[in-house]
Amino acid sequence: MQRFLSHYYLSDMRRKITRKTITFLLLLISFVSFGQEGHAYGEQKTDLKTEIKEYIQHHLQDSYDFNLTSYTKDNGEHVYVGFPLPVILWDNGLKVFSSSKFHHGETVAEVDGNFYKVHHSKIYKVDGLDGEIIEDAEHHATNEKPFDFSLTKNVSMIIMVFLIMFFMFKRMADSYKKNNGMPSGVGRLLEPIVLYVRDEIARPNIGEKHYKRYMSYLLTVFFFVWIVNLFGLTPIGMNVTNNIAVTFCLAIITYFITTFSGNKNYWKHIFWMPGVPVPMKIILAPIELLGTFIKPFALMIRLYANITAGHIVMMSIIGMMFVFNNWIGSSLSFLLAFVLGVLELLVAALQAYIFTVLSALYFGMAVEEHDEAH
Repeated sequence: MQRFLSHYYLSDMRRKITRKTITFLLLLISFVSFGQEGHAYGEQKTDLKTEIKEYIQHHLQDSYDFNLTSYTKDNGEHVYVGFPLPVILWDNGLKVFSSSKFHHGETVAEVDGNFYKVHHSKIYKVDGLDGEIIEDAEHHATNEKPFDFSLTKNVSMIIMVFLIMFFMFKRMADSYKKNNGMPSGVGRLLEPIVLYVRDEIARPNIGEKHYKRYMSYLLTVFFFVWIVNLFGLTPIGMNVTNNIAVTFCLAIITYFITTFSGNKNYWKHIFWMPGVPVPMKIILAPIELLGTFIKPFALMIRLYANITAGHIVMMSIIGMMFVFNNWIGSSLSFLLAFVLGVLELLVAALQAYIFTVLSALYFGMAVEEHDEAH
């Protein structure tokens, strides 16, 4: 993908493209989905606030299937609308089966004489079809846990976004080749964004001399974070950046690129800062070294916390519609949730922008060349 991305920032053509956002409709679908699933569980729970809290927690967690909505039949049977994903375990051999065996976590799956159960979005072994999860005093499961390589909802989302990006950028690269540097089709939409990342993020923060080395990564991380954040606003609820493991991986990649790109001036200003008294150098060196780890940690927490908080607030306000249960309170909650949903569209792009800007800033600090005479 980096080979395709390298073609984009070579063009100096700029275009002004008017874009109309139509994803407001997805928020309305989210309200319908929330109401249907809340009805499915409402007949079993008497505490509506507890029900809403559990729904929000479920919405934020990863899962082994895609659940669009659910409802309850007259006989009390729960019907789920969605599709399962493959479960891949290593437990004295490879175990591959469909997540439909768990029936959305309600039953125990039997595979080759072994029994598995889902508990807090993790798979544990149990004694039999009636086996239970055993917890310690701190409510941590003590059951044996096999190695899990399953294609969960978040993993599937990452693969899907990769395919979307690969398709878009390949089409854009091909259009440049066919039209002598002039984009066509999807390239007309992507080029202004690519040029913005190049001219407003990479060049000012990294410098004219070195910015091309990092453009492929900056474009990849910008579009990846932006697209997965937009998908997180859909009723499917694939909150990839709501998973701290994902934000950790993105941050650690930025850390490795920064560390291995650092020149002698970068490391000199960390371990033995010029122009500083020797006693202060000894004191500041460990602090500066610690700062190299704090920077990617801040990247990880900022993206994870902002996306998670946004989903919690919006889902809580949607839940207030069912708590008030009257046309005044529910209407106001709906209006506020709609406004926050529109704001989340901005946050989705803003978080991608911030992550890319900070990564570019760290790269620029690593390759900055200082005048020894000053």
